Amino acid sequence: MQLPNGWDYNEVGVIAMDTMKWEKLTEVQGRLEAELIESFLEANGVDVELIQESVGHSAFPVMVDGLGRVQIFVPIEKEPDARELLKEFREGSVKEE
Repeated sequence: MQLPNGWDYNEVGVIAMDTMKWEKLTEVQGRLEAELIESFLEANGVDVELIQESVGHSAFPVMVDGLGRVQIFVPIEKEPDARELLKEFREGSVKEE
C-alpha cells in the first residue's frame, strides 16, 4: 500500500505519521463514500488523506474483517471545520453560497 508523504509504518506495523499534523476525522465502509467525502471537503478548502487497508483495488473490492474500511484524515487545524462540513454532508444540509 502506498502511503502519503510523512506517513510510515511504526514498529508494530501500524500506520503512523512522523509528526502529528493530521487528525482522523472518520472511518467509512467503502472507497466510494470516502471519495465523495474527500471531494466535498476539498471543495470547501480542507485537505484530505485517505488510508485504506485492502487486498487490492478491483471492480469488486473485498470488504471482509475491515478490509473495506477507509480512514479519512484532515489537518489538525482544519479538523473543527471538517467535522462541521461532514455533519452538513451527512445531513444533506449543505449551504449554498
